[in-house]
Amino acid sequence: MVQSPAPHVGAYLAEVPDDRKVVLARLRELCRAELDGFMEVMAYGVPAYQRDGGAEIAFAGQKQYISFCLLRGDVRDAFAERLAGQDMGKSCPRFRKASSVDLGLVRDLLRATAAASSPVAQ
Repeated sequence: MVQSPAPHVGAYLAEVPDDRKVVLARLRELCRAELDGFMEVMAYGVPAYQRDGGAEIAFAGQKQYISFCLLRGDVRDAFAERLAGQDMGKSCPRFRKASSVDLGLVRDLLRATAAASSPVAQ
């Protein structure tokens, strides 16, 4: 991931290119709305959402795509069928264009993450 020196997520969003700013801000809004009890932090130079000290979600604007990192293996497994059609890294669906970010899928992944109560299994 491309790392940012931004001290907080607002500063991170201020520095991203205009063509990605709107969708990254929308990802932040969804995370903040759906991840009740999570802490918003900058981790490894990208926005991340932690619960009990461990990151479970992160997102980033990369050179060639926007990544949405789903760090819970149990949630990835539960959504395997819906994620099968996505360009995937190890744990991150990658969206080549801002307009291709599937916000419905993201919302469902966030809700499943928030509902999960077991320790993070990557």
